[in-house]
Amino acid sequence: MREHDANDQHENQLHQHDHRRLGRELGLFDSDPLIGAGLPYWLPDGAAVRHSLEEYIREVERRAGYRHVYSPVLGKRELYEISGHWQHYRDDMFAPMELGGQHGEEQLVLRPSLCPHHALMFGSRSRSYRELPLRLAELGAMFRSERTGVLRGLTRVRAIQLNDGHVFCTPDQVADEAAAALELIRRAYAALGITPSRYRLSLPGPGGKYVAAPELWERSTALLREVLDRSGLPYEEAEGEAAFYGPKIDVQVVDNAGREATLSTVQVDFHQPERFDLHYVGADGAKHRPVMVHRAIIGSVERAVAHLIEQHGGAFPAWLAPVQVAVLPVAEDQLPQAEALEARCLDAGLRVELLGPERGSLGARIREARLAPYQAVIGAKEAADDHVALRLRDGRRIDPLPADEVLARIGALVGAHRVELWE
Repeated sequence: MREHDANDQHENQLHQHDHRRLGRELGLFDSDPLIGAGLPYWLPDGAAVRHSLEEYIREVERRAGYRHVYSPVLGKRELYEISGHWQHYRDDMFAPMELGGQHGEEQLVLRPSLCPHHALMFGSRSRSYRELPLRLAELGAMFRSERTGVLRGLTRVRAIQLNDGHVFCTPDQVADEAAAALELIRRAYAALGITPSRYRLSLPGPGGKYVAAPELWERSTALLREVLDRSGLPYEEAEGEAAFYGPKIDVQVVDNAGREATLSTVQVDFHQPERFDLHYVGADGAKHRPVMVHRAIIGSVERAVAHLIEQHGGAFPAWLAPVQVAVLPVAEDQLPQAEALEARCLDAGLRVELLGPERGSLGARIREARLAPYQAVIGAKEAADDHVALRLRDGRRIDPLPADEVLARIGALVGAHRVELWE
């Protein structure tokens, strides 16, 4: 009986932290059969989390020397025949769209990947070795023709917003660029409060789904082993998990139910530069083939947010929280001061919500705002002194402080993407 009760309790805990249930309860995302399975839409609070995450990643990449681009979500079938996706990845792609009549002159495909577009960008003009490494990044949509039975919330979807990036570099630069990408992943996980379950070196397995180029596989695998060994990170090797064009470092995470998934990747690719006939002019004046380093710092935005919802139970780090400051006047008399504080929060770039006495007792409003990192309580004394009595989400209470000081300290923690609520 005790074992049965323990199992029930465990199942209840899994249910409580299931991102699908929490996402709907907290008004983060939802879906509709008229839109289609595997195509969730984002509600205002979920959009705030997603926007903050995307802006953070863009800034991290910008500081790391990446240049951001935009590319179309469609491409001609020929593009994916050149890249190898049509041959090796076709079962996961949506069927081509015929343009120009019944026997269309063109076939357009919803892209399964961003790398062919970025390869064409690199090859759009002559490049010098002095431009390398050239780091391109994009938060772009890609599409996967998933079977209905495997779709799950935000973790398995058909329209994916990918934090993608490609570094075009010389062979001598590959190891440093891959190592730098791993460091970006480490920093992002620290800001998000994510702990990876393990690092995996994903290698090819038997079968014909991989590009047949043994020498290139050996070179790229040796480079990624060097990067992992140099980083000091423990890792495991797994056959059959590589991309069709090359090996990859996969950063694995585990959800609340113990399911493992890949969140971030670093890949070395000799294949696509050859397929697209990419080259740069070296110091010797001759043409040389660049190497592509593919990297996704947080992978798909959908999967990243799903993991964050489950890991934090909806209580996101302050810089990600949909509502960062809940303003709570004790009584109607303090409403003018509460409204003024709300305006100052907005001016400071903070997401704020005012919960006035019309929403119930102070205790009820505190419970309603339990997921907000900061609750700014304003009573008669605080209103008179322009102070705030701050309650932190973790239960700590801060003695009343001047409102400007409170906002400055919150703003500094949010701006630094800290997981700590107070210092």
